[in-house]
Amino acid sequence: MLVLAVTFSRASARLGVPLALGFLLIGVLAGSEGIGGIPFANYQITYQIGIAALVLILFDGGLNISIDAARSVLAPATLLATVGVGLTALATAAAAHLFGLDWPVALLLGAIVSSTDAAAVFSTLSASGTRLRRSVGHLLELESGLNDPMAVILTTALTANLVRPGSATAWMIGRDIVVELTVGAIAGYVIGRLARWRMSKLRLPAAGLYPAYSIGVACVAYGAPALIHGSGFLSVYVAAVILARGSPPSVAAVRRVHDALAWVSQIVMFLILGMLLIPSRLSAVAAVGLAVALVLVFIARPAVVALCLAPLRHPPREILYVGWVGLRGAVPIVLATIPVMSGAPGAHELFDGVFFIVVVGAFLPGATVPWVTRRLGLQAGAAEARASWIARGSGGPTEVRRFVIEPELAVVGATVESLPLPRGAAVILIEREGNQLAVSGTTVLEAGDLAYVLHARDDEPAIELLFGGPLA
Repeated sequence: MLVLAVTFSRASARLGVPLALGFLLIGVLAGSEGIGGIPFANYQITYQIGIAALVLILFDGGLNISIDAARSVLAPATLLATVGVGLTALATAAAAHLFGLDWPVALLLGAIVSSTDAAAVFSTLSASGTRLRRSVGHLLELESGLNDPMAVILTTALTANLVRPGSATAWMIGRDIVVELTVGAIAGYVIGRLARWRMSKLRLPAAGLYPAYSIGVACVAYGAPALIHGSGFLSVYVAAVILARGSPPSVAAVRRVHDALAWVSQIVMFLILGMLLIPSRLSAVAAVGLAVALVLVFIARPAVVALCLAPLRHPPREILYVGWVGLRGAVPIVLATIPVMSGAPGAHELFDGVFFIVVVGAFLPGATVPWVTRRLGLQAGAAEARASWIARGSGGPTEVRRFVIEPELAVVGATVESLPLPRGAAVILIEREGNQLAVSGTTVLEAGDLAYVLHARDDEPAIELLFGGPLA
């Protein structure tokens, strides 16, 4: 299934279909009512695998956003990830109640589908060769990293309220949100600082041991605050941002490994969640699911984003874009397993409804992401393009290309000699703030640098893995 999912990803991208939906489809085909016929219905292990996968995905997201980029969009992203999630949940719940659901179930449904997935947006943009302006990209990225904890807290509290009516009042939920987010943020900061300090002192005998260390840090960052009623998801994200700050030794290798782990986690999550689906049950929730999905995509999300960002004087085009591309990913489906495991009334129907909402909500905006990006004029300018060809050898299979070192690239903060370049490849020149720098093994790559790389044409995939894709 993993081989099929990765192989299918290219075709999915060419068709303009979000990769997540392709992975889900393969899971459905492998399930009990698909051609695979695998009878899988273990919500408990799905939840456990989902939590582990989300930890790795959030940690990877934190590693790849620079502290400066996070600061530049911290206010709007935090507002969207807290107040925005709450308002989205309420608006979605109101629509669900209007379509026939009782308020407790409607509120739980709204909480489950309230978080967004920036990875779905960026994978669609990357596949189409469309480059998004950094300011908007950073906002989407930070929002998606911060809004999962809020959705988890709301879902847990509202599930308890559904099982034991009256056990979670509005005041109690508000108190839990403040406490869990505060504890999670503090724990993540402390763990990240300690991990970065220790990592800067480590001199390990093999480069592969540094990613093993960072995986351990991710586990501690999630588990430690969870033991004291803090948000482990927020802690993981904050710890990763702090760990990568200042680019300690071997951070490039750590980022590459975690990027691969995040992709494996996403694929496995969607495959398993697809196997859980019973297609024959969808007809019972199709009408309500489609109606709620349309309200979420066309009304709730855009209205909430406008309400949150307009007072901050965000450009109207960016408000419209962020409101439209708030795609849903695997998080809502993982959260939908919580009511099932808790034995909440109507939990299976709720799970089916969430699945339907996520698929429709991802497909409608996802298929239009490149077009909307171009239509609103939010493509990256020439100065933000990652790479361009400078020269190609006429008599030999070599070329020189210029790459813009973006803040989220794994090579930021790495020395030239530490880069795992293919044999014969070399960084031959660096431009920094208009000055040309001679390159030595100890030269450190910084965000915003222009790096000129000589390499064999056959090594293009390896070079692009380090420095990013070619100029579209």
